[in-house]
Amino acid sequence: MSLRKGAAMHPEHDTDSLERATREFMEARPQLFGVAYRVLGSSVEAEDILQEAWLRWQNTDRRDIVEPKAFLTTVTTRLAINVAQSARVRREAYIGPWLPEPVDTSRDPTVGAERAEAVEMAVLLVLEKLNPVERAAYVLREAFDYPYSQIADILDTSEPNTRQLVSRARKHLATERREPVDPAEHRRLLEGFLTAAQTGDLATLEHILSEDVVSYADGGGARGASKIPVVGREHVSKYLKAFAPRFWPGSDSRWVEANGRPAVLVTSGGKAVALLSIDVSAHGVERIMWVMSPAKLAPYVTSLAA
Repeated sequence: MSLRKGAAMHPEHDTDSLERATREFMEARPQLFGVAYRVLGSSVEAEDILQEAWLRWQNTDRRDIVEPKAFLTTVTTRLAINVAQSARVRREAYIGPWLPEPVDTSRDPTVGAERAEAVEMAVLLVLEKLNPVERAAYVLREAFDYPYSQIADILDTSEPNTRQLVSRARKHLATERREPVDPAEHRRLLEGFLTAAQTGDLATLEHILSEDVVSYADGGGARGASKIPVVGREHVSKYLKAFAPRFWPGSDSRWVEANGRPAVLVTSGGKAVALLSIDVSAHGVERIMWVMSPAKLAPYVTSLAA
């Protein structure tokens, strides 16, 4: 598919053209953010990508663009892949476990408006283990239902290779993540987990946690979070029981939404200290994700002030 007719790139300066370019970019923006965020797991990095995409869009001879949204998606995806490749190196030096930056989808429902599963925290965490090109192929196919031929154009590869990329990504997710429960059951188990964690109820925790549960705490080096994931029902239960008297007294909890799923925002003294979300299958709670990094809690700090 040709996105443009091949003329040389140069800026157009007339007002009508710029207004049209702005309108076209803003119409595509929710999807562009959705692609960049899912590939990177960071809304801050996704916003930087969109700023760069906008600058490139301004400096393109737009008269020759056949499909603006397709052109912008290609630019955004390729920029996101480049950033993801350098992000992998940065995250290797990250202090403690790295978790995706949560998005308050109740305030910005367009982020999760497509196929919701591909924006869940647990999915983004698993996708981080894929190489950036596989991740981009999966996101374009599973979240936005792009045809394989168009994904191949965006990634500058063949259609058969694109199908392999998506297939590998799907197999990886199937290996790493059990089938999630429905939203009502998810909420019920999160409520039970929250009560048991707050009270240090060892018996209940051992009942609702899966055998190979993993607890991740992302403090980014800024808080006293565990520097390594805690693994296994027995270890996680005992960790939460020991954690309870130090963490929960004096704190408040409120229900919020993170990446299309219920989550709990924990505050102390009016300040956000943690966002708790879980991944749940028929086997129980599979992943516990504590986002404690102040930078990643920023969207929820804003909601507290609202």
